[in-house]
Amino acid sequence: MTDRAVPNLPSRDFDATLAFYGGFGFEVNYRSDDWLILERGAVRLEFFPFPDLDPTASSFMCSVRVDAVDELYERIKESGVEEREAGHPRLHPVRAQPWGHRAGFLVDVDGTQLHLIENAS
Repeated sequence: MTDRAVPNLPSRDFDATLAFYGGFGFEVNYRSDDWLILERGAVRLEFFPFPDLDPTASSFMCSVRVDAVDELYERIKESGVEEREAGHPRLHPVRAQPWGHRAGFLVDVDGTQLHLIENAS
C-alpha cells in the first residue's frame, strides 16, 4: 500500500454528509455511529460526528488532488451545488492559480472548504 494521509472532517449529520457527497460519486467504505469513510476512486474522506458545528464559523479545510479536476468540478455542479460567493454549500470555479496549478474549491454542507487541485502533469 502507498503511504498517504487522509483528512478527518466534521459532519453534523452522517446521512446529510452521505447524501451531499454521494451526489457526485462518493460511496460508503465504512460507517458506524462514530465514523464515516467515503471514497471516490482513490480519494478518501473520513468524517467524525460534530453535531454542534456552526458551518458559518467552520475553519476546517483540506486539499483534494485529482488528475481530472474539471470532471470532478462538473460532477459537483451537476449534483446541484451552485457557484456563488458566500454561503454553503458552494463552488468556486477551477482557474489557473498564481502558484502554478489549476484549482477551484468546494464548501460542503458543514462549512468545510475542499481545495480541488489538478495534479501536475
